[in-house]
Amino acid sequence: MDRHFSSTPRSSPEKVAPLACARCGSASPERLYATTPEGPACEQCLLDAKKQIAGFAANPYEMFVESLAAALDLREHETGLHSKRVAVHTVLLARQLYSKADDLRGIYWGSLLHDLGKIGVPDSILLKHGRLSAAEWAIMREHPEHGYRILERIPELAVASKIVLYHEERYDGSGYPHGLKGDAIPLPARLFAVIDTLDAMTFDRPYRRAVPFDDAKAEVMKMSGKQFDPRVIEAFLEAEPALREIASLEHHSSRDLAGGQNGFPVGKGSGVP
Repeated sequence: MDRHFSSTPRSSPEKVAPLACARCGSASPERLYATTPEGPACEQCLLDAKKQIAGFAANPYEMFVESLAAALDLREHETGLHSKRVAVHTVLLARQLYSKADDLRGIYWGSLLHDLGKIGVPDSILLKHGRLSAAEWAIMREHPEHGYRILERIPELAVASKIVLYHEERYDGSGYPHGLKGDAIPLPARLFAVIDTLDAMTFDRPYRRAVPFDDAKAEVMKMSGKQFDPRVIEAFLEAEPALREIASLEHHSSRDLAGGQNGFPVGKGSGVP
């Protein structure tokens, strides 16, 4: 999801020693953490556990695709494992409408690589905090087609390439690059669009702090039939419990000592871009 709005500088929070992940033992203050019935879980472990729900078997190329997505996130200064997070979220949503493991894997890979085409966007545009000029927007809007051209000749990435190409389209036809409307937009891209917007609202961005899940949910619901497919919104409501858990991931901060339960904060807004 594009992120170019006016912004004001924010200070980073004071780092404190976090609790360790109950699954891998990580206590890195750079990771996001969530409270689960089994104890604290770092973002990596939580996402890996959720990904297993999809039921697709391990693939030798999967770690490479995840690593490439992590590199893209690093360049764009995303919060936590943004690409993997939206990919797992999208698979959890897609399970309401798809049952075949191969379909779900394609959706996972496409969601991971959704912004692959931004490799061709200059840093001066991609990392700009102010509003983009018309000329800069024209360059930014080319990224779906750039990404598609990288993937289109790989048969195993046929589904993934469609997400990359169409993830900025909107249900009412107001998106880009082709202004597709309704069912003309491939269903996997319509699923991803909801999740990308949810993630943009529920995790900190350089231009604003995150909002609570319920506020983000209300905004998503309001855009049903406009930006989003009403059928996908129905699936979103079915998948809400799992989506809500991942959206609760937080950085440990000094707020943890002032009222959070089990070392976790009570509200959103880590202050970390």
